[in-house]
Amino acid sequence: MTVSRTSTRRHFLQSLGAVGAAAVFCPSMNRAVGYQSPNERPVFATIGLRNQGWTITSKSFRFADFAALADVDENVLGVHVENTKNGQGRQPDAYKDYRKILDRKDIDAVMIATPDHWHTKIAVEAMYAGKDVYCEKPLTLTIDEGKLIEKVVKETGRVFQVGTMQRTESDQRFLQAIALVRQGRIGTVQRVTCGINGMEASPVIPVAPVPKGLDWDLWLGPAPKVDYRALPEMRTGYGGGVPLFSNCHYAFRNWHEYSGGKLTDWGAHHVDIACWALGATETGPSKITPLEFQLPVAYKDGHPTVQDQYNAATSFKIRAAMPNNVEMIITSEGDNGILFEGTEGRFFVNRGKIAGKPVEDLKDKPLPEGAIEEIYGGKVSENHTANFTDAMKSRKQPISDVWSHNRMLEICHLSNIAMRLNRELQWNPQTREIVGDAQANAFLTRESRKGFEINM
Repeated sequence: MTVSRTSTRRHFLQSLGAVGAAAVFCPSMNRAVGYQSPNERPVFATIGLRNQGWTITSKSFRFADFAALADVDENVLGVHVENTKNGQGRQPDAYKDYRKILDRKDIDAVMIATPDHWHTKIAVEAMYAGKDVYCEKPLTLTIDEGKLIEKVVKETGRVFQVGTMQRTESDQRFLQAIALVRQGRIGTVQRVTCGINGMEASPVIPVAPVPKGLDWDLWLGPAPKVDYRALPEMRTGYGGGVPLFSNCHYAFRNWHEYSGGKLTDWGAHHVDIACWALGATETGPSKITPLEFQLPVAYKDGHPTVQDQYNAATSFKIRAAMPNNVEMIITSEGDNGILFEGTEGRFFVNRGKIAGKPVEDLKDKPLPEGAIEEIYGGKVSENHTANFTDAMKSRKQPISDVWSHNRMLEICHLSNIAMRLNRELQWNPQTREIVGDAQANAFLTRESRKGFEINM
């Protein structure tokens, strides 16, 4: 990962001079720029609009005004500028280059829903530009990126929400699950299994013409420069067709260059809840063991040997040795969700249900009053954006903070490294390094492509 200390940091320091350092760092004030009263609606912008980007934008109309949208695909951008106009009654400004959003003084916060390999650069630059940040999960492409984001949040005092909305939404099922564990309803926890499904393999994907309206070089950004690839088969999507097999758009999660497969996609949701229930939000595993896994292409020294097929693991079973002798299993088999097992019972939870004898027993022995609110730190927010906007007013970090998210996500990143190198990894959660394995530690970071370094 490469950073350069250039105009973004200077802009941030100049903003401090203009409004006073207390406006950024003092909790009694609501915003450094633009969001002066708790009765005003904050002004947002979204960067990255396909799929989840539009989901979080449209869910936020009740809580914020959207002044601008950015996307490197003009087809997607045009559709959602119109959708936003219809949703809030006025049209936002449209940009291909996200930096034009960061330059605007009237925007209080940005919502980032680009592919994962862009998250850290945009988030860091947004914070130095004086913006609060809502960033989709998984927050980072590497472990060291998470450390950098933590540093910048602390340095700038910005409010930063990660989009792990299971902490707020899904009818509070996951909060209820955590309360059951914390109240001892399954005794001493012995094992937690996170079922996150697998990925599909792909045929050979040939080089193809870049779709009209897509800035492919800007889409790649910090990632290595490669050809655009796609098969002719299409599935309809926002603003036209989306390649069914490609190295762009939704398929980016199947490539380690841009994401981490299911481990960091669904893993970022279910491993997060598991760690929260276990009280492991400030620590991590001691060991990661790849029990079974299948990579769709050959690897050498941890890197795929071909560039024309998906390369994220298609199936896997990973064991993480968690504190207090708890075994965490992350698997592509079985139902999507989390199974908690203890000395006195077990139960299962996902977005659609929570089931098992400890849940049935709630009829006769309900949770203590306030048990869920205690976990949440107060009244549960209406949705994840509401929690974010409340945090913007209070200047306290929201429910999905970067520190606990990164601790959880380290398990997912380490699982991918273990599979890529085909060996067990020893992890030091205090130093946040892999023990005695220089080759594996090299995967904790990545080099940004020249011209796309992080501006600090």
